[in-house]
Amino acid sequence: MPPQPSPILRRRRLGTELRRLREQARLTGDQVIEAVGWASASKLSRLENGRSRPDLKDVLDLLDLYRVTGPLRDELATIVGEAGDIRGWLRSYQVMTPRQQVFAELEAGCVEIREYSPVVVPGLLQTKEYAKTRILSSRKLVTDPEHDDTEDAETEVAARMSRQQALLTRGTEPPRYSAVIEEAALGSRAGPRNVVRGQLVQLRRLAQMPNVTLQVLLSETTIADWYLPHTGFSLYRFAEPQDPETLAIEGQCKNLILTDPYEISTYNTIFEWLQGAALSPDETLAWLADTAAQRSSRPARSPAAVRAPAVPPTQRSRRTGRLTEQ
Repeated sequence: MPPQPSPILRRRRLGTELRRLREQARLTGDQVIEAVGWASASKLSRLENGRSRPDLKDVLDLLDLYRVTGPLRDELATIVGEAGDIRGWLRSYQVMTPRQQVFAELEAGCVEIREYSPVVVPGLLQTKEYAKTRILSSRKLVTDPEHDDTEDAETEVAARMSRQQALLTRGTEPPRYSAVIEEAALGSRAGPRNVVRGQLVQLRRLAQMPNVTLQVLLSETTIADWYLPHTGFSLYRFAEPQDPETLAIEGQCKNLILTDPYEISTYNTIFEWLQGAALSPDETLAWLADTAAQRSSRPARSPAAVRAPAVPPTQRSRRTGRLTEQ
């Protein structure tokens, strides 16, 4: 049974159909606004782009204008109800927060997710401890309460774990999930030694699930003739052919959600390059096991030891600045 589409997919499907019907009727946006008597010129644009929760009366007014009757009219009216049923859809999750809801909506209804993460482990793969470390460190940047759209750390972590449970173990048809993770996301800067080791162990466990493919990209690896990706990203494919493949780029302050075919094609190519440069899935399993074992046996270093210079300043040449022999 295919996954239940989320409200964001319903809004996008509705918007695509409304735009198609308007163009079929050979009407401009201004002509539609004038005909239905809407005060805001941006209202139609938001509706067609799936950026606003649709109102049934507004949609029926448009369908009257476009002379839509029969099964298509009934189908679109049903989609309006599904597009606005946020509370009903959220019952699938034990906990959800506004900050994570947009990603949860994209994940619902998808049949494949591909992610590239250069500096952090993807949220769908994080342990509770790794997730809490990430959330607490990011909250230190919030200096204005008006710009704080997060819940408390424990609630944010619970929401992330709820997304994992809902997606990676979803019934009998979980989505195919592939990720390329940079070595830096699992290095000593990612968190306390025990936290990073726990994350390594979890990644190795998840990598053995039949629907999950993980690859680690080592720091010294060259990508496609020295190509350097500008940012991390996620690609989502959906069960319904009418739902376009979607690109999500998560930012510190804002996120980008894109469906332009050229942009999607570009990032698909980048992901293929990354997969080709990264360790194979089997090599990744071995690397995760070896690295976790090293983290277990290596003695912990104090912060002072980490910051201490490897060579005292007195052992540098004053004239050249180069290290001198002892």
